[in-house]
Amino acid sequence: MRDVQKEKDSRNIQIDRVGVKGVSYPVILLDKDNKIQNTIANISMSVMLPREFRGTHMSRFIETLEEFGGRVSPANLDVFTKRLCEKLNSSEGHVKFEFPYYFRKKAPVSGIESFSKCDVELEAVHQDNKNFDLIIGINLNVQTLCPCSKEISEFGAHNQRALVSLKVRCSGLVWFEELIAVIESSASAPLFTLLKREDEKYITEHAYQNPRFVEDVLRELALSLDNEKRILWYKINVTSLESIHNHDAFAEIERSK
Repeated sequence: MRDVQKEKDSRNIQIDRVGVKGVSYPVILLDKDNKIQNTIANISMSVMLPREFRGTHMSRFIETLEEFGGRVSPANLDVFTKRLCEKLNSSEGHVKFEFPYYFRKKAPVSGIESFSKCDVELEAVHQDNKNFDLIIGINLNVQTLCPCSKEISEFGAHNQRALVSLKVRCSGLVWFEELIAVIESSASAPLFTLLKREDEKYITEHAYQNPRFVEDVLRELALSLDNEKRILWYKINVTSLESIHNHDAFAEIERSK
């Protein structure tokens, strides 16, 4: 049959990225504790289209997913994006996987376990004759308690959820769980899915003893990342979903080490 996509194009315009997005697909992830984890990812895949070709072959993106059996990890995305380039005759490939990631978590006093969730992003770019680029993103909810409210109030202090969005470039394997742990340690307190009364008491008092502005959470997290040799670059956004204001507060930083 006639291959329309490979027909010559006379408009002389290279397209930076062309591909598919909004692909909902089951994937198998590396899991630090259980070795593997099954989840559903929202996927986008694209390649650079040379100026001489009219179009790309959209089916080959899904074929590449099938070749890898849905197995995805920071360790194999270089191979995955390189394979995309080979199948689509391109010198540059880009992929982005977004998915929920679940991990087991013990309540601080009772020790009762439950699943917690964060949202993960893996974004990779392969370019011929250039370094492979991978950004790992973690989006996690934590608790913050306002230092100012604690200082000026006769009793109590307002507290709320805050969303920490962390993106990193690494020189070696960094588990999602490691990034989760450093985020939670930077907040007033972590969040849990299942708590008993003794756990609620502990978390409430722990947050009260560790008041943090969004600026504090960001700086504590940045210090931890600065001390981790495997982290080469990071971008942090902390957004506090304010409980007594009709707006949110945020802080953001981006650093190359």
